Amino acid sequence: MSATTTGRKFGAAGKLVLAIAVAGALVAGLMLPFVGGLGLAASSGSTLLDDTASLEEETPAGITRVLAADGSLLTYFFTFNRTPVPLDTIPLVMQQAIIAIEDARFYQHGGLDAQGLARAAVENIQAGEIEEGGSTLTQQYVKNVLVYQADTDEERQAAKAPSIARKLREANLALQIEAQYTKEEILERYLNLMYFGSNAYGVAAATKVYFNKRVDALSLSEAALLAGLVQNPDALDPLRRGLEAATERRNEVLERMAEQGYITQAEAQATIAVPPVLVPGRSAPRNCAGALVGRFFCDWMYEYITAPPPRGLGLTSEQINEGALTIQTTLDPRMQVAGDQAVVSELAPGDRFAGLFTLVEPGTGKVRAMSTNRVYGTNPDDPAQTNVKLFTTPSSGAGSTYKLFVAASALEQLKGIDYTLTSSDPYVSRVYKDEGKPYDVENAGNYRPTLNLETALYQSSNTYFVHLEDDLGSIESSVRMGQRLGLWYPDNPAPDQIAAENRGSFTLGPEATSPLLLATAYATVAARGTRCWPTPIEQVFGRDGEPLLGADGLPVVKNDNCTPEVIPPGLADTLNQILVKDVQCCFAGQTGGRARVEGHQVAGKTGTTQDNKGVWFVGWTPQLLASVGIFNPDTPTSLGDRSFGGGLPATIFSTAMTPILGPFPPARFPASSKKYDDGNTFVLRAACGGYSVSTCSSALEELGLVPLVSEGRVDSARSEGSVAYTSPDNGGRVVPGQTVTIFISNGALVPPPAPDPPPRPGPRPGPGPGPGPGPGPSPGPGPGPGPPPPTPPPGPDPPGDTDAIGLA
Repeated sequence: MSATTTGRKFGAAGKLVLAIAVAGALVAGLMLPFVGGLGLAASSGSTLLDDTASLEEETPAGITRVLAADGSLLTYFFTFNRTPVPLDTIPLVMQQAIIAIEDARFYQHGGLDAQGLARAAVENIQAGEIEEGGSTLTQQYVKNVLVYQADTDEERQAAKAPSIARKLREANLALQIEAQYTKEEILERYLNLMYFGSNAYGVAAATKVYFNKRVDALSLSEAALLAGLVQNPDALDPLRRGLEAATERRNEVLERMAEQGYITQAEAQATIAVPPVLVPGRSAPRNCAGALVGRFFCDWMYEYITAPPPRGLGLTSEQINEGALTIQTTLDPRMQVAGDQAVVSELAPGDRFAGLFTLVEPGTGKVRAMSTNRVYGTNPDDPAQTNVKLFTTPSSGAGSTYKLFVAASALEQLKGIDYTLTSSDPYVSRVYKDEGKPYDVENAGNYRPTLNLETALYQSSNTYFVHLEDDLGSIESSVRMGQRLGLWYPDNPAPDQIAAENRGSFTLGPEATSPLLLATAYATVAARGTRCWPTPIEQVFGRDGEPLLGADGLPVVKNDNCTPEVIPPGLADTLNQILVKDVQCCFAGQTGGRARVEGHQVAGKTGTTQDNKGVWFVGWTPQLLASVGIFNPDTPTSLGDRSFGGGLPATIFSTAMTPILGPFPPARFPASSKKYDDGNTFVLRAACGGYSVSTCSSALEELGLVPLVSEGRVDSARSEGSVAYTSPDNGGRVVPGQTVTIFISNGALVPPPAPDPPPRPGPRPGPGPGPGPGPGPSPGPGPGPGPPPPTPPPGPDPPGDTDAIGLA
């Protein structure tokens, strides 16, 4: 005899001895109330041998449903695939089947069945092995509760250990359960708790897994098959082990049901004659990787609900995976699909550049879609898959979208939309440094040197905005504007660092930017100054269908993510009206024309980073706002001539928003604010063009302006050394305290002096002698008119005249 065979025989023998010993102890325990005269009855709920044991029941772990805004399913979260149902929805035939095979005297005993134990002991002795366990449904329920509530492997093993102590503890707890609940309540708990194989916990989940139907539609054959699985769900699992063993066990259940009068022998035999048929249900979507739509949104949603307040809801993974919650999200499937289609229409899933379409609702912060050409997954061999949090992780810069923050800061300081600057190209900053040298910048394209703030913003002039930063004196106010609008969360140190380093490049957007928070900042402007931190959640409901409460006794969803008037509504109105000109027909030099949506007023701003490594467009109506970014999230890579901010991103925006906005009525932005349009500006009228530098400087100072003489001299028709022009020039609008740059003429365009006139001819000879004496010679004609006098160089402009802008 082999050692293995010997071990099996000793193991079986040991278990048999244990079963006999346990049966004897339990039967003796049941007899104690009568033999000992203690006046105790097992059915009364008294304890057995140990009056200190107790069972702290927890509600069985359930499935959490995650729903879209329209109530459709997105995915499930669960540890155990369990859907608890009330007993009255479980067919009577299912209740009868489980009682017939597992505990025929369920309605007669009080938690422990002396007859069952004795019968099991006899049958086990006769068989020489354990064939009957003798445990009641109540004892089985207790055992499984203890297993599921175990926190460690050691506790789980102890709950299943083949020991007399464990069986006695189960028996004692079973008596308590019987005293606490009715038979119907125990049966309901049992049927919702037990494991049926294939990760199906509870009869409702098992019905869906094996037959793809609701539990109340179970047939006799199906109920019998399910009831048979409970004895050994792994070995009998018909999906994993085949139908043979499960069918044999089903037939045994049917025979037991007939023996106990639940069905007739004829019904049993007729059912046995027909092999069972499985109709496996489709695997339920599970976790974010299995979400039916919006998997990146789901991933961010999970991060949000598990983050501690105030950034999140502070739920635990146990609550989510076992709490049978209903999580109503803000995702709109129709909008999500439109975004998905728009992105992949321009960028294939395998493209090295990721396209990100982030859709939010101004005024609420509700995120409606997160679309990309990436697949949410972890397969390293598939370039289309990633689980990187692309929508929330700051990565690519956002280019000239940051000009909004500088413009908003200038307008808040009442510089007005007509704040005019003449900027050289390249422009060298007089304030900001780049590695110790003056910071300089060039335009991407041809721009007029003289622009006002409104035109410079929607045309996106680099030189103007660095010049504007110079006039603001530091980057502080512009950075804080971005912070107020929602470009960073309050605990992010980035804005403090940017402001401390006084980065002149801020307006050109080189900073790593979160697509979601870029949308948030712009949505604050779209919502007329109301900042709403982004949220993926409408509400979270507990298993009772009521809003889930936190430790403070209040709903975990506070709806406190919005702050009104972080900037004045009028300032937002002026910004919206400026940026409508970037999209709507027909404004010369606009950069976002490809983003137009027929029938809707759209505002927008483009952005392109250095070397085209990231291209962006943010577009919005009063109802919805989307940020669109395209960049390589793995390695910064230039798109080259493939796109710029007003190219692919604007096209994706239009393609997505056309169907998204279809059901929405057209909406227009409020009129701009005169206060912020005009600011505290006035029209510049100063004696400068053609005058001396000192005269011009004095005139500017008298107006409350700060003169600044430019280095070098410029080509001009003004006389050398006089003022050629100023920036802003006469006729432009300025604000008190503004720096006005004086440009000195080199006289290169002054016309040359006219040549000297030729000498006059001498007098003509007089006439010959006449026929007689006559008067003296008459004088000849006087000299003819000479050449016109030379044209003098232009003199100084009279104070108040408008200087010629074209001389710049």
